[in-house]
Amino acid sequence: MAKTILFDLDGTLTDSGEGIINCAELALRHFGLPIPDRQTLRVFVGPPLHDTFVKFGVPEDKAEEAVAVYRSRYTTVGKFENTPYPGVHEMLQALKDQGHTLLVATSKPEGMSIEIMDKFDLSKYFSRICGATMDRSRSSKEDVIAYLLEQNGTAENMVMVGDTAFDVLGAAAHKIPTIGVSWGYGSVEEMKNAGAVAIAYSMDELLTLLNK
Repeated sequence: MAKTILFDLDGTLTDSGEGIINCAELALRHFGLPIPDRQTLRVFVGPPLHDTFVKFGVPEDKAEEAVAVYRSRYTTVGKFENTPYPGVHEMLQALKDQGHTLLVATSKPEGMSIEIMDKFDLSKYFSRICGATMDRSRSSKEDVIAYLLEQNGTAENMVMVGDTAFDVLGAAAHKIPTIGVSWGYGSVEEMKNAGAVAIAYSMDELLTLLNK
């Protein structure tokens, strides 16, 4: 039976860590905060930026300034320090050929997401690309999926694909199961603990799981 499949973007379809981490470092340096190692900064990939900057020591009332500094580089350079994961085009084409409907649900601002998807020739596989708003009125994965459902209708026979527990929990809030992917920036253990129904360790395995 054909499914409606929601895909996260960062860490699921594309490896966006380099650009995101470079921009996060710039913003932390702006406030004179310590710069953790790049492995630690991987947590900036996926969740809303405002919340993550607060966790790294930016005062709550300065978090929007941190996001603005981050975006000053990201919107011109950082968003393209990014590459699709090997095999992603072939996997998406196979799903399309099998009759599935593909949608993007990302916490990245929607306009930037569309630019990135267009740049890497990924948009052609998707019926709709849904993302966050710049003013944070829609920021979490739960918010984005709610917006997507308003446009798309029922969540019946729908599944989420993502690389973090945020994807699992955001989809679960709408009673949508999630298949986690191991190649992204989240923890497999955290995704399992959050309730992921399965974990894919390769593009081929993801394709098999989505066709069950």
